[in-house]
Amino acid sequence: MTEQTGANGAPPQGGIDPLAVPYRQREQSITLERMDRPDEPVYGTELEPETELFTVNMGPHHPATHGVLRLLLTLEGEVVRSCTPLIGYVHTGIEKSCEDQSYWKVIPFVERMDYLSYYFNAMAFCTAVERLLEEEVPPRAQYLRVIHLELNRIASHLFWLGTSALDLGAISFLWYCLRERDKVLDLFEMSSGQRMHPRYFQVGGVIEDIPPGWERKVREFIAYLPSRLDEYEAILDRNEIVLRRLKGVAIVDRETVKGLGVTGPLLRAAGEPWDLRKAMPYSSYDHFDFKIPVGTVGDHYDRYRVRMAEMRESLKIVEQALDGLPEGPYITQNRKVALPPRHELATSMEALIHHFKLVTEGFRVPPSETYAAIEAPRGELGCFVVADGSAKPARVHMRDPSFVNLQLLPHMAQGSLVADLIASIAMLDPILGGIDR
Repeated sequence: MTEQTGANGAPPQGGIDPLAVPYRQREQSITLERMDRPDEPVYGTELEPETELFTVNMGPHHPATHGVLRLLLTLEGEVVRSCTPLIGYVHTGIEKSCEDQSYWKVIPFVERMDYLSYYFNAMAFCTAVERLLEEEVPPRAQYLRVIHLELNRIASHLFWLGTSALDLGAISFLWYCLRERDKVLDLFEMSSGQRMHPRYFQVGGVIEDIPPGWERKVREFIAYLPSRLDEYEAILDRNEIVLRRLKGVAIVDRETVKGLGVTGPLLRAAGEPWDLRKAMPYSSYDHFDFKIPVGTVGDHYDRYRVRMAEMRESLKIVEQALDGLPEGPYITQNRKVALPPRHELATSMEALIHHFKLVTEGFRVPPSETYAAIEAPRGELGCFVVADGSAKPARVHMRDPSFVNLQLLPHMAQGSLVADLIASIAMLDPILGGIDR
């Protein structure tokens, strides 16, 4: 985790201990109840002195790696003695491409980094640019952003749940989760015109207000999903095969997880209630009442339970945001930053000029640098932007949580069986598009 700086602040200098930051809402975390607490991992016997080891490659095209990920494994029979992730097979140069575009045109690039969390990618970049511009986001835009972010979090966790259950042998489970995820994508299509990579977040707010009937559709969804989550838990929590693949497997203690800079559900499953929405609120998150699910053991089962609980908390946030949705503009009124309304183009020459300049050249950002971080579905997603006074960023660097969290995989794998490695990758929830950006 990296300390955030202001528009004129110094660049980030490495990670900080989350416990060193005042944590005002620590009592708002919830500890997930579970009856079992294994004293030690099931696997992980001492290595025999004269045991023969052999090295194998897993991937990069293995179907269980959730992307083009290669693992170099050292095995003692069926037990993993070391695991080395090898990445870079889908490198797209997104960060470097951003430096060749105007700020206005960077958003579609960063949205395709973590392709399941596109709203979060855009949010991190827009927040960084808004700090450089010292641009205030209207309250209505902040609430609309929160609604879309939490819906995106639910969609991302649903996709993780379906693919992870598939890895554990629950083949039909993927279709159940995709059914619910499609309902979220329908809402995105209704509000932005696109199901994925919508470019809905803009510097200064959102591209347009929500259409009539959208709020009703969202309320129908948040009333519908809890019963489906109950069904999912009833299926998985009573499945002996799933429980044996999750409980007591790949335990990693909290200090190790923190020391690696791992964030998000993986850190909270280890017992650390660290969530940027509480610790460093942004976009009016301090207006909402929600809890932080934390685990007690730090095994795969805790990682599963934390994400399930997070979806329920996201539903609470969405409902509160709809209930308190402010009136007013949905984007900044600064016409040198935001496109003017379409109806002004036919009557205002100034609006037409601003529209032309923004589309062709973009807006200029004063020389400075900043780092903005938000709580994405996989952990801390940060964006470091350096401005040189032109209409293009001099440097764009994204702290993708999947990249940092991948460090945890060797600790999860060591001493476990090869079969458990499949579950470890699933519970890690890596997105290779973000890792290889």
